[in-house]
Amino acid sequence: MAIKLHLVFQDRVGIVADLSRRIADRKFNIVAMEVDRVDDLAHVYVEAEDRQPEALPTDLPEALGDIPGLLTSRPIDTLPQEEQARRLRVVLDNIADGVVAVDAAGRVTTINAAACQILNLDQDSVPGMDVRELDLGDSAILDSLAGRESGDVKRTLVTPSGRFQYFATCRPIRDAQGHIIGAVEIAKDMQEIRMLARSISEPAQISFSDIVGQNQNINNLIGYAQLIAATDSIVCIRGASGTGKELFARAMHTASGRSGPFVPINCAALPEQLLESELFGYVGGAFTGGLRDGKPGLFEVAGEGTVFLDEIGDMPLASQAKILRVMQDHCVRRIGGSREIPIRARIITATNGNLEKMVEEGTFRQDLYYRINVLPIHIPPLQERLDDLGLLAEHFLFTLASRMGRPAKAVTAKGLDKLRAHHWPGNVRELKNVVDRAAILCPTENIDERFLILAHELGDGIPGQTRQVQAAEPGKPIREQLDRLEKDILENALTRAKSIRQAARTLGLSHTAILNKIRKHGLRVSRPLRVE
Repeated sequence: MAIKLHLVFQDRVGIVADLSRRIADRKFNIVAMEVDRVDDLAHVYVEAEDRQPEALPTDLPEALGDIPGLLTSRPIDTLPQEEQARRLRVVLDNIADGVVAVDAAGRVTTINAAACQILNLDQDSVPGMDVRELDLGDSAILDSLAGRESGDVKRTLVTPSGRFQYFATCRPIRDAQGHIIGAVEIAKDMQEIRMLARSISEPAQISFSDIVGQNQNINNLIGYAQLIAATDSIVCIRGASGTGKELFARAMHTASGRSGPFVPINCAALPEQLLESELFGYVGGAFTGGLRDGKPGLFEVAGEGTVFLDEIGDMPLASQAKILRVMQDHCVRRIGGSREIPIRARIITATNGNLEKMVEEGTFRQDLYYRINVLPIHIPPLQERLDDLGLLAEHFLFTLASRMGRPAKAVTAKGLDKLRAHHWPGNVRELKNVVDRAAILCPTENIDERFLILAHELGDGIPGQTRQVQAAEPGKPIREQLDRLEKDILENALTRAKSIRQAARTLGLSHTAILNKIRKHGLRVSRPLRVE
């Protein structure tokens, strides 16, 4: 039978020796002992086990009571070291990465649930085993006992549980004097890394938490949008170009919990006949060039999801009348068909135009205006939420860095001052372009105002170039001018880089892509560059 005690002494020399002697005199064996000095007090935690059946654990505190300097003594359930070990076990077992740690002799000291699942092992039986018996696929963790480190090594492991692809990192564990006392290996599942990267750079579902900002107007707007997200009423999102109207629409669709997909269509991008065939579909033989079996429209495809009619203010009048009928009757008729098809999709509209003025001018139907204006949302322009500039810039830099596999850069205080002084006609979209461009062109981790090139400064050249980029030339095709700008950027990157591969990383291109662009523009470098 064992007993665990917490004893508090007035700190002095010889406490542990006196305590050990008294415990041994009572024929108890010391299983564990911890000492923690706080100010002038010594907190001693001890676990002792009796060696003789007739001894009672309750007798031990009495035997220790007259040790000089003892202030208090009480039984406890868990020693501090035990509690720390249990906390660590819970943490390790709740992470997705596999973790294996060994001591200096290569015996397993720690293994978490994820590693045991991969290796098909019983977690309680592994500690104490030689790590060679685990069949990890290589000896990297043993190499770490000799001081060698390895980071993100791609491995494939075939076990009874299946085939696993992962990145392994091995590091030695050192004590306070720098001596190696063990090693640890962490295995990151490759599939989970891919899913995480996609969720950061290209999220499949947008939620309100993805809308960046602390501005009070934006927060009020998000609260209102969350309130109406679950309703079936038509929503009209108003705001200038680049303010994030589709982002709000997607967040509302996600919050609505609808089972169908989010189906967007730009009403200004398609001619009238094509717009109607996309929205309503058509039957086979309805017109030349159509599919023989016909095609369902987006209202049918959406099912019980959401149809997002972007730039509805630019929809032709004839199509406006048909959309109004869909909203009123909740059914569509395919082009060339006679059957009414019921629809269950929720409709969200958006426009950057002045609908009231369009109604006055007769370019937008008044009855459709009242139909879509039941729950209006007005997104403020970036100029009215300049306090969010820093957060938005940081978000765009982090997203770009995650996509390109680089450390995230930061904008300096002077850079932020320059951003705040701009009037942002392109709103958040323009800010993203400026920040992304700066992150690619700036060679350092801190982006100053020189690299934050605004739209009206694009012809002034890129900082650090050996020659300036020429200003835009009126009358020349845009493709020709963009090719010239691309050539200038390539020449600048190649001039500053030590190798072609480094230039590719700077510009966010693959090695093959930059070689193709060098050949496309017929570039010749002024000094030899390693291809690597």
